[in-house]
Amino acid sequence: MSIKAERFVLLKRPTGVPDESAFALEQVTIFTELKQNELLLHGLYYSVDPYMRGRMSGAKSYVAPFALNQPMEGSVIARVAASNSSAFRPGDLVLGQLAWATEMVVKAESVSKIDTTDALASEHLGILGMTGLTAYFGLLKIGQPKAGETVVISGAAGAVGTVVGQIAKIKGCKAIGIVGSDEKSKLIKDRFGFDASINYKTQKDLASQIKLACPDGVDVYYDNVGGDISDAVMQNMNFKSRIVLCGQISLYNAKEVPVGPRIQPLLLTRSILMQGFIVTNFQSQFPEAIADLSKWLRDEKIESSETVLEGFENLPKALIGLFSGKNTGKMIVKAAA
Repeated sequence: MSIKAERFVLLKRPTGVPDESAFALEQVTIFTELKQNELLLHGLYYSVDPYMRGRMSGAKSYVAPFALNQPMEGSVIARVAASNSSAFRPGDLVLGQLAWATEMVVKAESVSKIDTTDALASEHLGILGMTGLTAYFGLLKIGQPKAGETVVISGAAGAVGTVVGQIAKIKGCKAIGIVGSDEKSKLIKDRFGFDASINYKTQKDLASQIKLACPDGVDVYYDNVGGDISDAVMQNMNFKSRIVLCGQISLYNAKEVPVGPRIQPLLLTRSILMQGFIVTNFQSQFPEAIADLSKWLRDEKIESSETVLEGFENLPKALIGLFSGKNTGKMIVKAAA
């Protein structure tokens, strides 16, 4: 037997901000005669993340580029439609790095079963998935915040940023968020408990506004965006402060390498630690982090935030929307059940 499926492939490597012409929606035939240890999956929730922009280029990085004319891929929650594995039954919900496809056949060992007893299925893509883990390890293992310190987060209304701010508050810190709209500024204070927020788009002198919000200086900077915003934060860093280099979304679509302030003298004279990371650096500690995040979620100490676009066909639109701040919290595409 066979069934029809849809999938998105990468047609070309974009220059600058990608548009939907970089993708093609294809119809393919999926053969459902499963070999030993194979699963037939139906995609339900698809994660879109800024790092995917890097994989759309041909540049060498910590993960291989997407191949042209082959399916895009990312974290996906799917339902098992058919199983030839003793570990899975039809109806099970699973999580894996999977293709942007409505249906797919995969090896059973490529996915893991998820438990939705205490969390929504989609939260395993966000606060209980790579998003939450990235916030957790970046802040706690690299930033090492101490009670009473000031933590500044750029991209604070994004998927990682909202979680970082909430963890900072759990640890007794002052959380200051930098965002791109007044609506997001209000949101991170009212909903996520940030102490203050700054809309960088309305500031002529961002460094001075950061100084006003952080009269004791910045002890930890969680950098999700880079560029001019980070240049402004740098001017307010304290002696022996820490910079967590998580993302540089302001630069991902740059056509030329921008030249900014030379930061080495500042790092040197203020004894500042600046460290980049990818979440898989901490893979052996994932169970510890998920246990903490799950407990905080159950105890209502942290809150999940999602922007959900309905419809598999909206995957490219959702990814492109990340680069103009269309999301609050985790951006997810929900396909038809």
